[in-house]
This record gives sequence, C-alpha cells and structure tokens, in this order.
Amino acid sequence: MKIDSAAMTRGPIVKNVWLYTVPIILTGVLQLLFNAADLIVVGRAGGGSISVAAVGATGAITNLIVNLFIGLSVGAGVCVAQAAGANDHMKLHKLVHTAIPAAAISGVFLTIVGALEAENFLRLMDTPDDVIELSTKYMRIYFYGMTGSMIYNFGAAILRAVGDTKSPLYFLTAAGVLNVILNLIFVVVFKLDVAGVAIATSVSQAVSAVLVLLALIHRTDYIKFSFKEMRIHRAELLQIIRFGVPAGIQGSLFSISNVLIQSSVNSFGSVVMSGNAASSNIEGFVYTSMNAFSQTSMNFAGQNHGARQYKRIDRIALVTVLSVTLVGVVLGVSAYLADEFLLKIYITDSAEAIAYGQLRLKYICLSYFLCGMLDVMTGMLRGIGASLLPMIITVAGVCGFRILWVLTVFGSEKYHTLDCLYLSYPISWIITFAVELLAFVILNARMKKREENRTAKAE
Repeated sequence: MKIDSAAMTRGPIVKNVWLYTVPIILTGVLQLLFNAADLIVVGRAGGGSISVAAVGATGAITNLIVNLFIGLSVGAGVCVAQAAGANDHMKLHKLVHTAIPAAAISGVFLTIVGALEAENFLRLMDTPDDVIELSTKYMRIYFYGMTGSMIYNFGAAILRAVGDTKSPLYFLTAAGVLNVILNLIFVVVFKLDVAGVAIATSVSQAVSAVLVLLALIHRTDYIKFSFKEMRIHRAELLQIIRFGVPAGIQGSLFSISNVLIQSSVNSFGSVVMSGNAASSNIEGFVYTSMNAFSQTSMNFAGQNHGARQYKRIDRIALVTVLSVTLVGVVLGVSAYLADEFLLKIYITDSAEAIAYGQLRLKYICLSYFLCGMLDVMTGMLRGIGASLLPMIITVAGVCGFRILWVLTVFGSEKYHTLDCLYLSYPISWIITFAVELLAFVILNARMKKREENRTAKAE
C-alpha cells in the first residue's frame, strides 16, 4: 500500500502511521549501517581503537555545526506538509524551487567552515593529542561532501512531506552500498585509514543528492522540480526559515550539551573515548528507529493541520507516542543485553574500551524510549505550527539541564564519574517530555476551539 497525502489526512491512523514510518526506519538504519562501516573498517583494517576514537571524536562537533542547516530541511518539510494538506499547489511549487537552492548554498557554506576550522573546533573540545591529527583529517574531508548531504536532506524532507518515504530509502541504499565498497577499496587496498572512509562518505553523499534530484525532476505532481524554474521565493524562504531556524537552533544547542559531554568524556582519555564512540554508534540504531516516528508525527500533524483536521491530530499524537515507546523499549533492551557482542564488532584490541562502552549502553539504552517520546512531541508541536516553543522547551530541558549538571554535579570531585555523567541523559528526557506534552495539549485544545468558533460563525 502506498501512503500519499490523502491517506495522511483520512483513513486508519495506526496502519497508515506504521506504513509511513517503516521505510523511514529502514532508511535511518541503513544510513547508520553505512556509517558503522566507517568505524568497523578503520577499527579492523585501519589504525584500530585509535582510529575509532578519532572518527568518534568528530561526531558531536560535526552535529553542532551541521544541525542548524539540517533544521532548515525540517522547516521545508513542515511547510510542504502543510501546503499539501491545504492543497495549495502554487505554494508547493514555490517551496520546492526555493528549498533546493537553499540546500546547495547551505552545503557550500558548511564545506568552507568545516574545512577551514576543523582543527580549531576539535581543540576546543580538548581532543587528546594522540587522535587530533587523524580527527582533523577525517573531519575536513567529511565536510567536502556537505553540499551533497544538504541537497539529499532537503529533497528527502520534501518527498516525505507528501507521503513518499520509500524513494529516500532506495536512494540511500544505493549510496550506502557504494560507501561500503569505497571504504574497503580506500582503507584495505590503499591504506588511507580515516581519510579513506571520509572520502567514501563524501562520494556517497554526492550520489544520494543526484538521485533525490532526479526523483524530483521526474515527478508528475506539484513538487516536480526544474532547474529552469529554480529561484528563491522570498515569502517561501521566510516561511522555511520561520520553522527551520528554531529547529536548527534547537539541534545545534542540543549538540552543545553533547559537545560538553564529549569534552568531559575526552578528559578520561582515548580508551574511554573509543568505548564511548562504539556505544554511541550502537545507540544510533535505536535512536534512528525512534526518530522516524518524530518525522511521522511532524508530517502527519502538518498535513492534518493544513486540512484543519484538529481532532485527528490528538489520535496521531497518541498512536505515535505509544509506537515509539514500544520500539524504544524493545530495541534499547536488546542492545543492552547484547552489549558485549555488539561492541566487539567495533573494537577488537581493547577489553577496557569495551567495558567503558558497556557502561554507557546501560545508562542510555535502557531509558532511550524516553528520548523517543520527547522527539515525537517535538514533531507534533512543529507540525501544528509551533516553531519557537519546542526549541525553547528543549533548550531549557535538555541542553540547559545537561550543561548545569556537568558544571555542578559532575563538576564536583565526589561525583566526577562516567556514571554520573551518563545519568544526565534520562533525567533531561523525562523533564523535557513532560513539559512538551503539556504544551501540545494546551495548543491543540486552543486550535480545536478556534475551529469550532469558526464553524459556528460560518453556520
């Protein structure tokens, strides 16, 4: 069964939510598998745990830099979903032809910043001397592929907003397979270590961008893309910015707390960094599977908001929260129970690093469903048109709390342990979810009331 705009605003919610979400889950999991291939290849055929630590050390700072612009793709998705729900075909056309050049400009800017400032960023994070050279090399080459990454993310957001979640899956599969092949060639054959996996990633990102552009070019509906009609429409750009910048700021500020935590992890040395990097990669599979429901909640809420189906939005929220909780519990517990086996896939030369990875998995994976619930509520709030509110709540509840925790509780001599550091995650998730749930209930109740009043006046 194909999910389209009509199915998102009508029909059985549970069935349509899962049909829509499963391809997004598969896309995210495949993306992580291909990313994991980077760590596995350098860990086994490259420089071992040091190379794993070097690649892992770039994750937090890379996310910090990139998330602001990824947020713009979120904004594009929200705008397209609302326009599709309202059947505003002219707006859809303008949004698509504004989003793609905005993506390209964002990518070029990120390439320049990342390539020039990679080492400075890593030093700000207290990256150990034994890994900083390799980390810098990886990060610079990785950012060369940013233009392709941005175009793919914007294009995929547009396709998903109108119900097409399968095409991004196919494109990522093709690009990912290429990534793995190039990893093996550059690292195993040419002995390029971290540089090899970075080159492979950049090339595969370019391929995914080409594929998503071809898909938009060959569409026969109102999101069909043409290079000849590509230009930035001011009103549509401002709308994308309205939703996208808060989402991007939220993601970047979210990453600031992760950067602070990564810096704290770095202070324990490269062995802890290696275990932390491997664990984070495993956690990514759980998070990505849950985050798919966040994308679903945002696009379903956006379409139904555009169609003024406010009562249906309540049911969408319930279904997506329950669904993400189920997925988070099953996958999180499974990852924890299989921790040693999974960590040995990444790390083969350090039992100590594996032990540190197991410690992180215990705190994160067993409570990860809370993060999924939080992300779903964030998606619901964005879908119903709240742009600033989820950013403010997340910044205060997640970023603010974690920063405060690191500087106070973890900063004290008595609690300066990895256990204390990792405990900040589940506590921040609980606080933030509770506040976002309350905000959603209040806002959607107001929208339903306004619609009732509007209908009454019309009669």
